Amino acid sequence: MQHSTLNNTQVTVKYNRTVIYFLLLWTAFNILQACTLEIHADEAYYWMYSRFLDWGYYDHPPMVALFIKAGYSLMHSEFGLRLFTVISSSISLYLIWLMLKKYKVDARAFILVVSGIFVFHIYGFTTTPDAPLLLFTALFLFVYQQYIEKDSWPIALILGVVIAGLLYSKYHGILLVVFTLFSNIKLLKRGSFWCIVLLAVVLYMPHILWQVNHDYPSLSYHLSERSAETYNFSYSYLYPLGQLAMAGPLIGWFLFYKGFTVRIKDAFMRALLVNSVGILLFFFLTSFKGEVQLHWTLIAYVPLSMLVLIHFAQSGMPLWFNRLAVANIVLILLLRLCIMAGAPLLIEVGAIKSFFGFRDWAKVVHDKVGDNYVIFSEGFQNPSKYNFYNNTIKGLNYDSRYYRRTQYDIWPIDDSIQHKKAYLLLQNWTPGATTDTLKTSVGDWYGGWVNNIRTYQKINFELPSYKITASPGEKVTLNLSFKNTYSFPIDFGNVPGQSSVYFEACFFSQSDLEFIQKADDNFYRIALQPGQSAHYKFTVTAPNTKGRYDLIFSLRTDPFPGGRNSGIINFTIK
Repeated sequence: MQHSTLNNTQVTVKYNRTVIYFLLLWTAFNILQACTLEIHADEAYYWMYSRFLDWGYYDHPPMVALFIKAGYSLMHSEFGLRLFTVISSSISLYLIWLMLKKYKVDARAFILVVSGIFVFHIYGFTTTPDAPLLLFTALFLFVYQQYIEKDSWPIALILGVVIAGLLYSKYHGILLVVFTLFSNIKLLKRGSFWCIVLLAVVLYMPHILWQVNHDYPSLSYHLSERSAETYNFSYSYLYPLGQLAMAGPLIGWFLFYKGFTVRIKDAFMRALLVNSVGILLFFFLTSFKGEVQLHWTLIAYVPLSMLVLIHFAQSGMPLWFNRLAVANIVLILLLRLCIMAGAPLLIEVGAIKSFFGFRDWAKVVHDKVGDNYVIFSEGFQNPSKYNFYNNTIKGLNYDSRYYRRTQYDIWPIDDSIQHKKAYLLLQNWTPGATTDTLKTSVGDWYGGWVNNIRTYQKINFELPSYKITASPGEKVTLNLSFKNTYSFPIDFGNVPGQSSVYFEACFFSQSDLEFIQKADDNFYRIALQPGQSAHYKFTVTAPNTKGRYDLIFSLRTDPFPGGRNSGIINFTIK
């Protein structure tokens, strides 16, 4: 009997050693890619988060900013920004392995499955909110596995901290908590469970207060602005195909089959199954309201991969799957190597394109403008890359009425630029605004100097209701309330020597601007001290064509296209 125990110990040590060697290779490959690729647009935006540390941001909670701040403070480079992502990715996979040891999962099977899941590769080196989300997902399941085996107050306290970290990573981390509770409703009877809830809420309270103090920008964006987009059937029918690719281009179909047909033998396995099915189904249903980005389901692949491996431990892994899994891994590695090498066909593809050419582009722009402010008007991506590569915060995104709001509408950059000279940089030649052509590695860009900048990006007009129904041609008076959130007085009057301001109601139909109506002269008599509020009654004339429109209010000053100065109002003509 003693000899058998010794053999089992030797096998366990061997298996652990095999997994450790794999994780070292995994880490080394991620380091190589993290050092090789330029910054991605989204990563640059989150780097800007780290320059303005706060309890919350317009789009996401703040954990990604802490990841970047910690790594970038050690190394001012792309790798520094990605350092904690590389580390946390390997830790996450090791935690999955530790959880699976109870089920006698084979180390070789573990390596073939987890290294074949494509979405794990993406967040092995790319720093977005999904990087800390992956870590805290693995941590949550790891601690939960121990908690259901032992109702311990110390474990409960750790779980409360981990849940707070999960929610500080990304909002839909709450799905993991909710579906886990659904899988084991008896947890409600544990006194320690309520301690977990209380501790998580207390730790998350600073972010909640940040939302309150900023008028709930994240809720408005995720629940209102995103859901206002027009539904396209492709969102739903492409979703399953995309998830097959995220699970593994060659093996994804088999992973879903094995994961969802495993024999459930304990509460932990039930939690894995409910989370896998629940999260994937949740986002499928969400696709009927708007586009679902493929990586949003990342948290489903941690429990899914574990279910697959437990199934293999129960009934064995088919020999043919070994060959297919190896081919799947080789395919993914070749893709990653081709991206690192800058293969011509790949660098023209969507998100991959953002990894190339912008380091030199940022230098060309900076050589032109020097230490002056630069204003962009096509999204948060390019100003963030400009700021990252020049180690500055003088690049500003002007969120126009044709785009959406971003964190740039909250940061104090807009305050600093008022009545100063700045350079407006655009991707298209615009008569009256652009005078220069800049030749860069990512194409021609067009710019021009603007004197005495006047913008109102931080002014937000609010209404009692964001759903309005009217008849064709009907006049509707809307009572708008707004506040001067700048640290200095503002005046909407128009005087010689500065750009005129125009307050406009903009009706959009399927993202196209259909009608513009201007405010009357009473609006231009309004002046506000810092923190002062006011009301204005804007009478709009409903479009003559029946249908559904999106109405927003916009403050426009030359040469800018006009900001997005209100939430979206659903305006229906019947």
